[in-house]
Amino acid sequence: MRAWRWAGWLAWLTGGIAFAAGPGGMAGGAPDEALRSRIDKAVANACGTPRKAPLAPGQLAVTLVDLTRPDAIRWASHRGDQPIYPASVVKLFYLVAAHRWLADGRVEDSDELRRAMRDMIVDSSNEATHYVLDVLTGTTSGPELTPDALRAWQEQRNAVNRHFASLGYAGINCNKKPWCEGPYGRETQAIRMFEPRRNLLTTDAAARLMAEIALGKAVTPERCKQMKALLSRDPKAKPTPEDQTTGFVAGGLPDGALLWSKAGWTSQTRHDCALVELPDGRRWAVVVFTEGHAQDETLLPGIARDLLRP
Repeated sequence: MRAWRWAGWLAWLTGGIAFAAGPGGMAGGAPDEALRSRIDKAVANACGTPRKAPLAPGQLAVTLVDLTRPDAIRWASHRGDQPIYPASVVKLFYLVAAHRWLADGRVEDSDELRRAMRDMIVDSSNEATHYVLDVLTGTTSGPELTPDALRAWQEQRNAVNRHFASLGYAGINCNKKPWCEGPYGRETQAIRMFEPRRNLLTTDAAARLMAEIALGKAVTPERCKQMKALLSRDPKAKPTPEDQTTGFVAGGLPDGALLWSKAGWTSQTRHDCALVELPDGRRWAVVVFTEGHAQDETLLPGIARDLLRP
């Protein structure tokens, strides 16, 4: 999603209300200079902090959206339009798509679908995500297909992409299952035959989606409440091996902050997409993607701390 796309989205999100001009006379969908300066300082500080391996600005992408005043939303980013492998952050897009399909009657609500949606977000279960994506697209994993059958399968698998493209999202790809082991069969065939070969998100796109959930604009207000219930995190929860707070945005939050988030991590990436409400009333969508420093549990908390300072 290029920067110029923010203008139309912000006008829609604020219900057509004019939003505040940023410093330097920049108005409309332009990035806010004060927020951009804040991000630049956070990135510089992160890159200047001694680490086991040097951190370069090109290994970070950051988007910050100030939602404190819904009628005057501000935003800025660092490499916010760069497509990056999102790991489990893509599950947030599958969650919103599932609620859209349910609202439109395209899929039937069931205890099993709700169980899978919950496990996909709360526990970041890959197996649950496989089920949700199968339901959304009418596709399943399995043995290899003929080229023609594989093309038809891929067309169905792109249903989530088509939905978000219709809403103006760009620079993203949401059509792959996350794997612990695998993929095999037709999933491997599709990776070899079709580009892009991996899921891709930008921090701008992830921040936009989290902002829409925060403001009740993703599908319906009631469904946004249901999504937030799954995304809710305790920033001070006791660490566990697979939690989504230790080493993520939660670690940079002050006491009393509220957090909703979807993290993602692999051997090469550590990401977080968060909605934060601070004790002083400020409300932010914060998205940070990092590459090449997946084992550094101090990186995201440090960036979040700098971004959200008073």
